[in-house]
Amino acid sequence: MHEQNMPGTRMPQGSASRFTRFLWWLSTAEPELLEDCVIDRNRYAIIGCTVLATWAFATLAWGYFFSTVTENGWVAVLLGLFMGAIILTIDRALIKGIRSSGRGKWIALIFRALLASMIGLFMAQPALLYLFAKDIRVQVSLDNEQRKKDKLQKQDSVYFQERSRLEKEKNILQQTLTARYAQVSAARDAFISETDGTGGSKKIGLKDIAAAKQREYQKLDGDYRQLELELSPKIHAADSSLAVLQVSINKEQAAFESLLSDGFITRIEALNHLVQNNGSVAFRYYLLVLILLLIELMPVISKTLLPEGSYERKTQLKEELEKQLIENNHRRELALKELYNAEAFENDADFIKAFFKKSAGEKTVKMEESIAKWRDAGSSSFSGLWNELKAAALSKQEQ
Repeated sequence: MHEQNMPGTRMPQGSASRFTRFLWWLSTAEPELLEDCVIDRNRYAIIGCTVLATWAFATLAWGYFFSTVTENGWVAVLLGLFMGAIILTIDRALIKGIRSSGRGKWIALIFRALLASMIGLFMAQPALLYLFAKDIRVQVSLDNEQRKKDKLQKQDSVYFQERSRLEKEKNILQQTLTARYAQVSAARDAFISETDGTGGSKKIGLKDIAAAKQREYQKLDGDYRQLELELSPKIHAADSSLAVLQVSINKEQAAFESLLSDGFITRIEALNHLVQNNGSVAFRYYLLVLILLLIELMPVISKTLLPEGSYERKTQLKEELEKQLIENNHRRELALKELYNAEAFENDADFIKAFFKKSAGEKTVKMEESIAKWRDAGSSSFSGLWNELKAAALSKQEQ
């Protein structure tokens, strides 16, 4: 027990808890090498905790994000777990590539910080929506009301010309009837005033002047009724057309209002309006963005800030050893292959020499037999004899 706690002693195989080894895995450390490094055991457990916190935050943030775009809770949970696993993979890749020394260290570190920042800024949005949920609901309601007004104004501008034309036609017709009715009303009043003695003649009863005014009144009244019969259908048609336009506007407005929702983009816009219109909200908004961004950057920051220990040195030496062994094995394998090829070449050369030496006498015998046959035949040419001997006895070059 005393030796186990001494610095530099090897941890007994399997003595680390499963959770500790899980934290090591999150920090991309190799347990076989880390067990010999007393100080770095806790250091890499800390890095693993930061990765675990970022993983949990990413899963919750993405889960809430998907809950705003789907009504199925299980789908949101599964998608949140899936995206959390992707963020975990990216974080492990980022911290695995960070080294405290080496060429281009700062360039790689800046690139990894930028990548982590972009991921963190996006993940901060769902978290902020959750934190400002009550205020956002109020702002969404106000924004939707403004959208309704804007939509109604656009509809009015679309139908403005047609509605103005119909209203103008209706007003002209109505004014014509009103003017004609005013003439009828004036004639009626003049007739009545003559009959009751209040008119110009001051005579009571239906006298000549009163009778003339009565006829004039009746004529105007008849003309008015005739004009009313002609213009009333046109006025009703204009009213009907205006009513149809209003029904179309109401339908389009109702269809637009049915599309209004409190989805992710709508909430983001409401949050932006809150930030623009309220200074206290803006301060807390940017503060929370910074805090949530730091959560995503924690693995990179922790891996960068923590000093290089014996584990990094052991990893470097182990990697150099493996590279050297690979190079040595490659050289040995190459030497063996070259030796095999050299011995095979020498053996094959001896075989070929023995073959030609053994077959030399046979070629001479075959040549003498062919010449004897050619002499006895006496009909074939010398060139034909040569071609026959060349095909039968001479060797061809290897292709």
